Amino acid sequence: MKERVTPFQLFILVLSIYVITAMAVSMLVTLPPELSRLFQYMDYIVCLFFFIDFCQRFMRAESKLAYMRWGWIDLLACIPAGLFQGARMFRVVQVLRVLRAIKSMEMIWRLLFRNRAEGVFASAATATVLLVAFGAITMLMVESPNPESPINTAEDALWWAIVTVTTVGYGDYYPVTTLGRVVAVLLMIGGVGLFGSFAAYISSIFIADDSERESREARAQRDMTRALHHQIVELTSEVRELRQRLDQMHDASGAPPSPYSLSSSDDENRPNRDA
Repeated sequence: MKERVTPFQLFILVLSIYVITAMAVSMLVTLPPELSRLFQYMDYIVCLFFFIDFCQRFMRAESKLAYMRWGWIDLLACIPAGLFQGARMFRVVQVLRVLRAIKSMEMIWRLLFRNRAEGVFASAATATVLLVAFGAITMLMVESPNPESPINTAEDALWWAIVTVTTVGYGDYYPVTTLGRVVAVLLMIGGVGLFGSFAAYISSIFIADDSERESREARAQRDMTRALHHQIVELTSEVRELRQRLDQMHDASGAPPSPYSLSSSDDENRPNRDA
């Protein structure tokens, strides 16, 4: 049976890519307080879904003890790094989360691109999450220093990024700086293209279901045709045997042959005469 990648596994793949990227950013750049709080919110969301994924893998494992030989890394990676006050423990949890992300990416990526539609969906989902994350980060860095900008907190930036990428655009938060507006335009264009990809993926699912149903119906018709042909052959053989027995009975009794009795040559040549 062909193993398939579920939509939740694709989402975990996207989160894994985000975890690795976010850790690289936090190590290379000194983040302002509001930006650190934005990363912390995203960290809580990532931990929640990683914990759900851990529970699913643990429940599906044939041997729970064998799974926990490496599964403890997955479990520790589900703990939000913000709960640890010590910098050393904070880094340890981050490293464990990156290890867990790499492992998830390896397992999912191995199955992913066997199907082109799933590959497109994974790429679009990855781009969507990254657009939301880095759109919010960039907008907060650009707009928060401006006193006239309504985007001043981590919550404002995250909300604005989500409604912009999803092309909703409520208008309650908007950029006032030139660079912020450039970022907004890029997110709008990216959102339109990405949700078009999502629509194409959903359409491919329905098309694949229709094709599979038609294929099953065609196989059923072929099987029925073979069965009918086999029954016709058997009936023809039985009729031929009955005719031969009738001929033998008439020969033994000396009676004239039955009009329903045909010789084998007549039986074989009958389709030619009918034609």
